Amino acid sequence: MILRLVLAFLAVLSASIGSMPAGAAHIAARLEAESMRPAPGSRVTLALSMVPERDWHGYWLNPGDAGAPADIAWTLPAGVRVGPLRYPVPQRLIVQGLMNYVYERPYALLMTLEVPRGVKPGTALRLSGKARWLACSPTICVPEQGPVSVDLVVGDGAVAPATRGRFDAWRAKLPLPLGQAASFETGGGKVRLAIPFPRGRPVTAPYFYPATDGVVDYAAPQAISRRGDRLIVDMKAASNGSGPGPVIDGVIAIGPDRGLAISARPGRVPAGGIPIAAADDTAPDGSWRIFLVALGGALAGGLLLNLMPCVFPILSLKALSLARSGETDSHARIEALAYTGGVILSCVALALLLLGLRAGGMAAGWGFQLQDPRMVFVLLLLVTAISLNLAGLFELRAIGLGEALTRGQGATPAFWTGVLAALIATPCSGPFMAGAVGAALLLPAAGAVAVFAGLGLGLALPFLAIGFVPALRRLLPKPGAWMERMRHILSVPMFLTALGLAWVLGRQAGVDHLVIGLGAALLLGLALWWVGARQASAKRYSWAPLLPVVAIAGALILLAPMTNTPATAAPGGDAGAEPFSEARLAALQAQRKPVFLYFTADWCLTCKVNEQAAIERPAVRRAFADSGIAVMVGDWTNGDPAIGRFLEARGRSGVPLYLFYRRDGQIETLPQVLTPGLLTGLAA
Repeated sequence: MILRLVLAFLAVLSASIGSMPAGAAHIAARLEAESMRPAPGSRVTLALSMVPERDWHGYWLNPGDAGAPADIAWTLPAGVRVGPLRYPVPQRLIVQGLMNYVYERPYALLMTLEVPRGVKPGTALRLSGKARWLACSPTICVPEQGPVSVDLVVGDGAVAPATRGRFDAWRAKLPLPLGQAASFETGGGKVRLAIPFPRGRPVTAPYFYPATDGVVDYAAPQAISRRGDRLIVDMKAASNGSGPGPVIDGVIAIGPDRGLAISARPGRVPAGGIPIAAADDTAPDGSWRIFLVALGGALAGGLLLNLMPCVFPILSLKALSLARSGETDSHARIEALAYTGGVILSCVALALLLLGLRAGGMAAGWGFQLQDPRMVFVLLLLVTAISLNLAGLFELRAIGLGEALTRGQGATPAFWTGVLAALIATPCSGPFMAGAVGAALLLPAAGAVAVFAGLGLGLALPFLAIGFVPALRRLLPKPGAWMERMRHILSVPMFLTALGLAWVLGRQAGVDHLVIGLGAALLLGLALWWVGARQASAKRYSWAPLLPVVAIAGALILLAPMTNTPATAAPGGDAGAEPFSEARLAALQAQRKPVFLYFTADWCLTCKVNEQAAIERPAVRRAFADSGIAVMVGDWTNGDPAIGRFLEARGRSGVPLYLFYRRDGQIETLPQVLTPGLLTGLAA
């Protein structure tokens, strides 16, 4: 407490001396507005973006045993108001036995700007102020300050998509209001809280950050347990405090960068229940447990991806190529390792791209690239070429595809086949994957990349096992003419995958672009037929007919306006589902009406199978209607950011996701593979 007063005095002293020299700040501060053209009478979010230097940190609203929060002394136009700073969920840092509630990574403090109703469009609004904050390293603390400002012009309230994404990412880290009263009691040198929390909702490494000062011993460990629909928090009372007042405010962290804002009043607190392990200083926010669970789910999900129609033909023919070629044990192991390397490196590259997009504010997840019609167009042409190759129309000796799938040998063809398998797997999702990828994106970057590498290892595991276990290779059928027929048969699921991608393209970008996609696929097929004929005649430059097609496809990707167009009918419309919105969901919950909510996308194969096999079955519809269960569907085909935020808030980065909201407020997360019996059982 004394240390905090000293630091606060230093901050005031620094302000009286003057501003810091340019470039001397250890935390760079910048004021941003979500809309540069706020409408009259509107409310606009402002952000004080804070970027600490390496090994430096800033402080939360209640800094803990030491530190000081940020503040801004505003100079505003007449009638303009700016609300208080809103802080994201902090981290913990213990320095010499003192508990600090800090931010060691870039963060943003959000505020709400209120624009007067009577202001005229075109009016300039300059928001300026002097911001003060405390920047600390493990060895020194420096009070810092600087002018911040942003120039706005009253207008139509438009928000740039990139800015919206950046602010959405900041908002996602704010604690959500709990909406229900918590209770606390004191005695025996302890402060105990009972926090309402649905028993079916997962919680990871919980910790209570008290916003009310002087109530608890910050550095003392907390014991958190679960008893029914309550989280019970046992804390050591502050030794030099006067005791809590009528309210204890704070934030209960329920996962990395996730928390609930609570207000607790005096009341009965039940005995502790099932203990929940809290994060320690060697594993911040329980990251190791999340990492191990996510890695296990990624391995299992990648393994099951091999059964999907987009991957199974490639795996099957690659495995049979070993039987045909009669590889030695050493060559089989080399091919298996090369194939595995291609798969894993592709998944790592996808992880890095995904993390980069999320750092830029996009709510991106598994399959994010399929939300762009141009990427769907490219995949349509690629899968069409693979299908024609498997059908025997041509051979792709340039990189070993085709020959590598059925006859090729060596590390290079195997590597590129692995790259191809990983790329073709992206339209598919399966059990374990959504939870694993969602958990991975809560981890630090290194952990997330490792989980994606685990996904690649799971995808490559069958071929890796065949390459390293001779007994498995001996189980493969003997080579013969039937292998060529099998190759042609396995082209069928690839053609079906191409047909599915064409359907997705039509749903995303409209009928005109569906015709363009099918026309390009037809043109590609004709060019590849010509290539195959030239290959059969052993002509030089057999690939020449393909060059104009590549040029035309590139021009279409770069020049054709393939923008997302809303689908004409929401998925699940035949089942009486209404489109998802958080406001409508909250209204149904307030009416104590049970809700089955599912999130889908046209490019998600698992989603479509579940809809046809379970959700849209007549028996399920009747059961839901008879029991008064409302059905809501969120269509993520075009990357709706509202759905992305909702998924991210529940620890998911992709679809499918199936939730059942019971009348009593409990939320049940359903498996990723649905059956009619499972759904009709909800109505019982």
